[in-house]
Amino acid sequence: MEPNIEEVAGRIRALREDLDITQQEMADATGRTLAEYAAQESGAQDLSFTFLYKCAERLGVDVIELLTGENPHLSGYSLTRAADGLSIKRRAGFEYLHKAPHFKNKLAEPFLVTAPYLEEEQDAPIHLSYHVGQELDFILSGKMRFAYEDHIEELGAGDLLMYDSGRGHGMIATGGEPCTFLAIVMKPHGDAII
Repeated sequence: MEPNIEEVAGRIRALREDLDITQQEMADATGRTLAEYAAQESGAQDLSFTFLYKCAERLGVDVIELLTGENPHLSGYSLTRAADGLSIKRRAGFEYLHKAPHFKNKLAEPFLVTAPYLEEEQDAPIHLSYHVGQELDFILSGKMRFAYEDHIEELGAGDLLMYDSGRGHGMIATGGEPCTFLAIVMKPHGDAII
């Protein structure tokens, strides 16, 4: 199942209005201009995971609630089989498969990510994202070029990155093929992601 952009945007708008939060407050919380935020809330623009994560944080809900309209409900453990998870296709063909969408009060968000190889990205600056917390990326297959502020690293299968995701970071697939990696997004200080 892949979330519908208009439905997700509608949930963000409804929650924002229910909580009496202005669009400007949400724009500030997500690091966008008012016009950029309004375009995303209306569903006119694609929604990046970083944007959704920051919206969920400001609205006080689990990101899964924004994506599906349902609250995660499992508390003891959650098993997600190999091909299962919540599919999210965002950011220039990146495919995210959330591997624990039904587990509540998560300390981390686990994703199986496939980054497409795009020839036009190979010699261009890498787009940098920012979100509070830390991230761990474990390369399963393919090759990745990772940018962290002004540092560039080349990675391959078996390599692992852990970094402060509140600082500028981004990645592209290299080597002529997609790169698949496990990404674990963690909140600071072990606070639950709610």
